[in-house]
Amino acid sequence: MAKAKEHINLVFIGHVDHGKSTSVGRLLFDSGNIDEQKMRKLKDKAKELGKAGFEFAFVMDNLKEEQERGVTIDLAHKRFDTEKYYFTIIDAPGHKDFIKNMITGAAQADCAVLVVAANDGVNAQTIEHLRLSKIFGVGQLMVAVNKMDISGVDYSETRFKEVVEEVKKHAAQAGWLADKIRFIPLASLPGENITKKSEKMAWWTGDTLLDAINKFEVPEKPTDLPLRLPIQDVYNITGIGVVPVGRIETGIMKVGDKVIFVPGREGKGVSGECKSIEMHHEQVKEAGPGDNVGFNVRGVGKKDIARGDVLGHADNVPSVVTEFTAQIVIMNHPTVVTVGYTPVFHIHTSQVACQFIEIVKKMNPATGEEITENKDILRNGDAAVVRLKPVQAVVIEKNAEIPQMSRFAIRDSGTTVAAGMCMDLVKKVL
Repeated sequence: MAKAKEHINLVFIGHVDHGKSTSVGRLLFDSGNIDEQKMRKLKDKAKELGKAGFEFAFVMDNLKEEQERGVTIDLAHKRFDTEKYYFTIIDAPGHKDFIKNMITGAAQADCAVLVVAANDGVNAQTIEHLRLSKIFGVGQLMVAVNKMDISGVDYSETRFKEVVEEVKKHAAQAGWLADKIRFIPLASLPGENITKKSEKMAWWTGDTLLDAINKFEVPEKPTDLPLRLPIQDVYNITGIGVVPVGRIETGIMKVGDKVIFVPGREGKGVSGECKSIEMHHEQVKEAGPGDNVGFNVRGVGKKDIARGDVLGHADNVPSVVTEFTAQIVIMNHPTVVTVGYTPVFHIHTSQVACQFIEIVKKMNPATGEEITENKDILRNGDAAVVRLKPVQAVVIEKNAEIPQMSRFAIRDSGTTVAAGMCMDLVKKVL
């Protein structure tokens, strides 16, 4: 049997309407991962809804509401094979109302393609996505400058270069090594430079989108770390029973394993035995980091567990905390942050309000040096070490031990105000 292809989780991110879904749909179609007949149906449907030109976006936007509104709301996962890799493509929403789903998407991805429209250039969401993808540990980033066909841009090399410079500047501010980022020009709707070279952009001698994603490197899989699987949803499936779904962050899960979900409904954890594991609708005996799985655990009811719970092995229970110390950076707060502030934290798949109980120290984010004046007030651009108290039980791990489970974003009134990672914690007695 041929060796199984290596697996990469790839997320498409970027500002609303910059063409993420269309780029993904076009890529899947032009590479033969979707047949003509299905494409024709989507084209007719797009016309019928008065959305001609949205047919490629509909490949990923399965929800009826999305097709009517023409925006991506939830995360869509699709398997996509190239000669080299098998990708799970995650199409993340760009619309700011849906950023919590985008955070989940970035937190699940190994690599990201940031789509930036050539006519618009960098927008607010572009900057936020650059920052969030960096904080959530997306290892590799590529930028697709889309809509090169739009009138006013007209496949201009000059305009492409302007956008590249603009993105590089913001990427560097977000902590990316700007010179390591690859850039490619695209026109997704007409299909220029997706899977084959474009005659309209004869000046471009670099990769197509397909070549470029094949150049991503497979990230190292943290298989030697303890099992951690944050639950994304819980379904009740006839004939199988309760099926939680989520992505394995670290460790290996096997059929027959004794597992525990924490905090669980009562906050004391829910134990059981893993009966079956399914990936892309196929039964598997075991799954590892990066795998999006659905599974069934003997003895666990639908009401016992929920999104935000984390599964681990019974002999290595995930850390449920009563408080934790974190290093944070304030990115975009309307006023100032002080002790007592209680915004919502997005930690893996859970959302929980946490109160700032102490600002331990304030630092210069560029140098890491301590700042002593006004240390009880944090403003945009400040970095700090803070003590936090979640209002309800939540799982988080120390960055030094399980970095994949240590990161979080802090959101307030619809924007990401800060982000950070857990350095130390106080465990709750279960």
